[in-house]
Amino acid sequence: MKTYSLKGADVSREWWLIDASSMPLGKLAVIIADKLMGKSKVTYTPHIDNGDYVVVVNAKNLVVTGDKMTNKKYYRHSGFPGGIKELKLEEVVEKDAVRAIREAVKGMLPKNKLASDRLARLKVFEGAEHAHAAQNPKEIK
Repeated sequence: MKTYSLKGADVSREWWLIDASSMPLGKLAVIIADKLMGKSKVTYTPHIDNGDYVVVVNAKNLVVTGDKMTNKKYYRHSGFPGGIKELKLEEVVEKDAVRAIREAVKGMLPKNKLASDRLARLKVFEGAEHAHAAQNPKEIK
């Protein structure tokens, strides 16, 4: 018996809808990364991008446990001496809630050539309305 290997032409993608206010950020990121990679499919092949599209709504109502809203920090650096900037999670959610979810999912994806294409299939919206109703996404509870 031979091992099945998926070909690029045989990839079929589905659309999934997740409400960010229904579970904590870490669990949400794990589920989203799993769907983006296609690991829950029986046709999963590591070197083929077999993942699905994921639409996340209610990013403004993000749920975290413990003191993560005040203690979790996001850093960026300008490249110049002393150019490090620091933001708390509550500031990031207030300013741009999409960034918090996108960075959590990015950390869960493998660091390879497929990561940017997988992350491009993640659609995050701050409110309950989204622009992908025509694709009839299936809801994940």
